Amino acid sequence: MEVLQTVPILRIFDVAKAKEFYLHYLGFRTDWEHRFEPGLPLYLQVSKGGCVLHLSEHHGDASPGATVFLRVSGLDAFHEELAAKNYAYQRPGVEIAPWNAKLMQLTDPFGNRLRFNEDLK
Repeated sequence: MEVLQTVPILRIFDVAKAKEFYLHYLGFRTDWEHRFEPGLPLYLQVSKGGCVLHLSEHHGDASPGATVFLRVSGLDAFHEELAAKNYAYQRPGVEIAPWNAKLMQLTDPFGNRLRFNEDLK
């Protein structure tokens, strides 16, 4: 067996808030959306570069409060891009983590954490 990709599933409770955070604030794009029928929970895939996430309103798919660890490059530029958006619910900073990396952690509206890490050279 060869693992080709790992895709975390994150629990969401409000589609509009999820899209505001992931699409408008973080700059992800929607790859696809699925509902079994109108009015049922949404399941969607969002991506940005090499990061792919599944966001789900389905009760049994995931628990809120998960953490996704992302290895990135260009963290300072991404931080500046986010700061320029003046998002009312988040003002992340960049710090040096004990594991010798720059770290910026964000929490989505549902308690899920995204830890963006850039190794120090």
